[in-house]
Amino acid sequence: MNKKEKEIKALLQLLDDPNDEVYQYVSKNILEQGEIIIPELEKTWEKSLNAILQERIEDLIQEIQFSTTQKQLSEWKDKGAVNLLEAAYLISKYQYPDLIYNDILEAFNKIKQDAWLEINKNLTALEKTRILNHILFQVHEFSGNGSNFFAPQNSYVNHVLETKKGNPITLGILYIALAVDLGLPIYGVSIPRNFILAYIDEHNTYEQNDPEILFYINPFNEGKVLGEKEIDYFLKQQKIEPKKKYYLPCSNIEIIKTLILNLIYSYEKLGYPEKIADLKILFNIIN
Repeated sequence: MNKKEKEIKALLQLLDDPNDEVYQYVSKNILEQGEIIIPELEKTWEKSLNAILQERIEDLIQEIQFSTTQKQLSEWKDKGAVNLLEAAYLISKYQYPDLIYNDILEAFNKIKQDAWLEINKNLTALEKTRILNHILFQVHEFSGNGSNFFAPQNSYVNHVLETKKGNPITLGILYIALAVDLGLPIYGVSIPRNFILAYIDEHNTYEQNDPEILFYINPFNEGKVLGEKEIDYFLKQQKIEPKKKYYLPCSNIEIIKTLILNLIYSYEKLGYPEKIADLKILFNIIN
């Protein structure tokens, strides 16, 4: 047993100390170890019959996992917020801390492989969209969860990949992630109370302030193709003042912010103040 292992063992032995000051010192040192100490905490929990010790261990594991998620989300942002699927996974990891990214990728890659076999450069933008819609919504049977629209599960990408049901933002994230890997210029468009996609003219770069949008796509309605008039109608219906940004592509950071806000709204409806507080922390990391 090396010095580090001895230190960890000594800390774990003090976890059930009734003295609050001792526990505060021990928990602080355990939290500083990060995820590496979780297996040892789990072993200690399994061997113990002390309810107070078990509760303390559960709280520590939860705090370590949440702290790790915060750090990873911050790193994702600092590295340029490139991989949308990775960020959606990190938000899911908040609710499912043992979630493994490779499991998400495995499910995603099956869909991507099917789409890759069908799409080629000679097709028009509309033809490529129809193929992507067919693969995602007919072959793999994804659909919008209209019957339980506000359920928080609709905002967790692992759950969406498993049940094939999601909300506009998670279905949109899957659609964008597929498009990126297939080299299609499809981006998210954040509209109040909705989320759609924009297919950009391939000869007009997204970096320009006023990209030429060929058409819009509604991921919640099996990829239905829309024009500006449909957005006008939706905004009018919702009594929302039209703004230019509601018609233009948004950044990956804006998409993940929308995802987190969706979750906050879901948990507000259900009455989970602790989850709301945690999600606000995640929101502030990328805001």
